[in-house]
Amino acid sequence: MAHKSERIYLSSPHMGSAEQLFIAEAFDTNWVAPVGPHITKFEEEVASYTGTAGAVALTSGTAAIHLALRALEVGVGDIVFCSTFTFVASANPIVYLGAEPVFIDSEPISWNMSPQALKRAFEAAQKNSAMPKAVVVVNLYGQSADYDEITKLCDQYNVPIVEDAAESLGAMYKGKASGSFGRFGIFSFNGNKIITTSNGGMVVSDDLDALRKIRFWSTQAKDSTKYYQHSEIGYNYRLSNVLAGIGRGQLLVLDDRVEARRKVFKRYEEGFSGLRGIHFMEEAPFGRMTRWLTALKLDPAIIAVSPEEIIEKLESKNIEARRVWKPMHRQPLYLHCNYFPHEEDGSVSDELFNQGLCLPSGSNLSPHQQNKVISAILQEII
Repeated sequence: MAHKSERIYLSSPHMGSAEQLFIAEAFDTNWVAPVGPHITKFEEEVASYTGTAGAVALTSGTAAIHLALRALEVGVGDIVFCSTFTFVASANPIVYLGAEPVFIDSEPISWNMSPQALKRAFEAAQKNSAMPKAVVVVNLYGQSADYDEITKLCDQYNVPIVEDAAESLGAMYKGKASGSFGRFGIFSFNGNKIITTSNGGMVVSDDLDALRKIRFWSTQAKDSTKYYQHSEIGYNYRLSNVLAGIGRGQLLVLDDRVEARRKVFKRYEEGFSGLRGIHFMEEAPFGRMTRWLTALKLDPAIIAVSPEEIIEKLESKNIEARRVWKPMHRQPLYLHCNYFPHEEDGSVSDELFNQGLCLPSGSNLSPHQQNKVISAILQEII
């Protein structure tokens, strides 16, 4: 039997030594529950990094979106605008609360929410007396959306932003940290993210009263009594002290991880420099992206193979690659929801999905491994 080569993953965890020290400290002091000093410190450190007033560490980015929307009093029958070009976890918490998502297309430069489509959605909502309770704006693949334009529109209609920065910790928009633009910013520390706590998330905000409420809900909403009393619905959403210790170690090397992923992108850019028909996700002029994942689209007029065929070719060589996100308005779960494309007769996210894919992008991806990826793709295309 032929020896199968070592698998090259899309985005694997990249652990260091500091994480083990923080974990050992948690074990040595017996702080292993969803309470302890690492949680407090991790929240303070993420808030400091993002320039926000405070943070609450949770079990996932999904939980963070859920509680942020609840803090904005989103409820049954409400409408929430949401980026369509995203992972389903951006939209599902809207439905958890009994509200209805309305999906907004991407614009072609940053691939993030289109201010042009958002403007039409607001105009339609005002005309129909069906204004949204919030707007969930997703920062895709490590790049911030155009917050000057989006914030201007949301302020005009007095609708708060939830910034889904699950994929963009470490990115900048006009010199300001990703996650600091909405009423709430959301981060994910899932195993494939730029830093990880194995599984975890964070909500950041300048609204300390709202964060206190989120912290209360995340620990089953136990009233301040001598016995177990609950006056509100709560959740088991609090991050453990052990996982917060991992997060503290990871945060120490976040900037290094960003630089490593940007170098991975540059090697891809150089590796395919002589090939027509490959168009990488651009770095928008208004910010600095992390290149969490190197995403690209293929021009079908020049390149005859499809994204799926390239993914299958890579898989045959034990290399993991993925399609870009399937837009929410095309998901069976959300086919009934309204959708506003970038142009009335043209959808950017549909084109990106049809032509796009993501390549292995981990900060621990070696040049040797990356050359294998590049060679396999060139063999398939040329």
